[in-house]
Amino acid sequence: MKDRLTDALAASRADFTEIRLERTWTSAVSFRGRRLEAATASEDQGGFVRTLHRGCGWGVAAFTSLDQLPAMVARAGELSRAVRLERPIRLAEVPPHQADAVLDLDGDVRGVPLAEKKRLIEAYNSEMLAVSDRVVDTVASYHDAVTEYWYVNSEGTVLHELRPEVTVSGSAVARRDGIIEKGLESFGLRRGWRSVQDRAAGFRRAAERAVALLDAPRVKGGTYPVVLDPELAGVFIHEAFGHLSEADFIYENPQAREMMTLGRRFGKPLLNVGDNGAAAGLRGTLPFDDEGTPTQDTPLIRAGVLVGRLHSRETAAALGEHPTGNARATSFRYPPIVRMTNTYIANGRGSFADLIKDIPLGVYACSAFGGQTLLENFSFTAAYGHMIRDGQVAELVKDVVIAGNLFQTLDRIERIAGDFRWNEMGGGCGKGGQFPLPVTEGAPHVRIEEALVGGDVPDAA
Repeated sequence: MKDRLTDALAASRADFTEIRLERTWTSAVSFRGRRLEAATASEDQGGFVRTLHRGCGWGVAAFTSLDQLPAMVARAGELSRAVRLERPIRLAEVPPHQADAVLDLDGDVRGVPLAEKKRLIEAYNSEMLAVSDRVVDTVASYHDAVTEYWYVNSEGTVLHELRPEVTVSGSAVARRDGIIEKGLESFGLRRGWRSVQDRAAGFRRAAERAVALLDAPRVKGGTYPVVLDPELAGVFIHEAFGHLSEADFIYENPQAREMMTLGRRFGKPLLNVGDNGAAAGLRGTLPFDDEGTPTQDTPLIRAGVLVGRLHSRETAAALGEHPTGNARATSFRYPPIVRMTNTYIANGRGSFADLIKDIPLGVYACSAFGGQTLLENFSFTAAYGHMIRDGQVAELVKDVVIAGNLFQTLDRIERIAGDFRWNEMGGGCGKGGQFPLPVTEGAPHVRIEEALVGGDVPDAA
């Protein structure tokens, strides 16, 4: 394979050429209620060529047969020459690498029969159904993939990798007297079969939470001290801040460039934020990105000040900065674009109890159903919450929606606990038509001194 790829590079007339090849084995099993909805196994393969002639635009070509490789290299070169640019594309320098990397397969899923995968997710699904007769519907899904990956470019980089991934997820719907509530559980890792064993308790808790929410009151809308659990804090920093840190967005958007000026203060000195594509075993983790740049731990906010952003080689050159290993594509069908990997709020000090002990009345917001962001404004819906009363976690509440301005909210983060954890959730990130890209978020518990919480609005006196 290496010889075929290097021969194709040698035949290219472009100033820069890169080739990615992928062969992916996948399997998936899903249940809805007690009914098996799908059980599939498949194999997909193909490649992507990208070329650049000096003074011209990118030429790209995707294909599904290796026999097409020479023709696709020539075709990409033709497409590049067809686009003349006034401002030439430049690529920041990255030393060439040659590596053969096999990530921890942790029990290669390709050696596990589909029937065994069915038994696993069926057992997890049964845990949710057994919680209560109030649980009227469930969805439980298993998905795995192993990708053999090749990357070469005309600067001398040659990479060969074996990339595993496994995700398991479930949702339980509880209903009573027209009230419907949902509980969610999901996890995903760049590992294999052993990593998804002994996870029944999480599925059971999801169903129990759905049932408990039937009796929970809606939170009363207002402004409160708010404590985010690590899962919601991680989703917050990914959605509200991480996308603003992607340098293609900054480069193309004058308003974003003004907002995301390096050296701008975003928070108090306790706030540190980064993106770490090299953290072991996480869904956003790989040794190299899809341009052959080594991944790394990239500081974004240090001691409350914006110090970095996420780059491809092209955006790094355009902004006079260094590549960070954040050029990623969901598959060989797409070009790499600037994407997050494993985005986090760094650890603070003290315990969760320390964060809440002096709060007379507040909200503890947990997990996430979803959110929306528009530049600096955001709103997030927690999966559930608790009131904080006199320094203690109190009653369960629902419909907890937190909204505000990103910069004001970051500046109002007044305490960060020392209980950091990565959120090993399934799902993925979408951008530029590419979804779902495997990512991870991480955070400790975070306390915001004041935030707007939506819910029941009290009647005027």
